[in-house]
Amino acid sequence: MSYREHNRILNHFYHFMTETLVATAYKPGMVVKVHQKIKELNTKGEEKERVQIFEGVIIAARHGQESGGTITVRKIASGVGVEKIFPIHSTIIDKIEIVKQYEVSRAKLNFLRDPEFKRKMKEKKNK
Repeated sequence: MSYREHNRILNHFYHFMTETLVATAYKPGMVVKVHQKIKELNTKGEEKERVQIFEGVIIAARHGQESGGTITVRKIASGVGVEKIFPIHSTIIDKIEIVKQYEVSRAKLNFLRDPEFKRKMKEKKNK
């Protein structure tokens, strides 16, 4: 097998594998609904699986679409800030819905953690 043939096969395999992954790049400022599978035990000791939805703003996205890529999602629940870190390619994530996107000029939105932050963020228009 020649070098070109080998390279062509690897490129074909790479494109096939990346097409099967999530095509969306998750960015800070997006409001998302993360559908997470949760396993629980009922009173009889049987394992039951349900889907729990966590809706919030992405404040950080790490490692893009790599296998170890994660997003940090923050929401306010009963006046208390709650943050969760979700692995994008995990089997416990059923799906991630994008609700809307805000215009931001930062890679990490740590200013949203500040309780005195009162400025309204502008929503990005879809073209």
